[in-house]
Amino acid sequence: MKDPSRSSTSPSIISEDVIINGHSHEDDNPFAEYMWMENEEEFNRQAMDFLLKQFLFMAQIEEELWEEEFIERCFQEMLEEEEEHEWFIPARDLPQTMDQIQDQFNDLVISDSSSLEDLVVKSNLNPNAKEFVPGVKYLNI
Repeated sequence: MKDPSRSSTSPSIISEDVIINGHSHEDDNPFAEYMWMENEEEFNRQAMDFLLKQFLFMAQIEEELWEEEFIERCFQEMLEEEEEHEWFIPARDLPQTMDQIQDQFNDLVISDSSSLEDLVVKSNLNPNAKEFVPGVKYLNI
């Protein structure tokens, strides 16, 4: 019969597996948990470099945001200025239909015949002058 103290189901304790106060038996250096302090200056330098890079990155992002906000304000001011002034906007100011064009044309036509006679009488033009033909040179003889 087997001895119950030596059964394979019970854990065996080997001297190498014994860990006392968080250190294994083989660890001869009692200050091993403080060894990271040996490179504390290097760690601090790396941490400062990292923080500086993060700060510069955040400053760059903040500057870009300020630039975007400035451009947005400029566009807004430009739009407000356009609204204050009467600017020619073709879509709004040009007639869109033939009826509107005809109305504008009718406004330009002189409808009073007596005013036409007044124009002829008051004219400074020579009624005996030759008819102008483009490209022909006239000589005064």
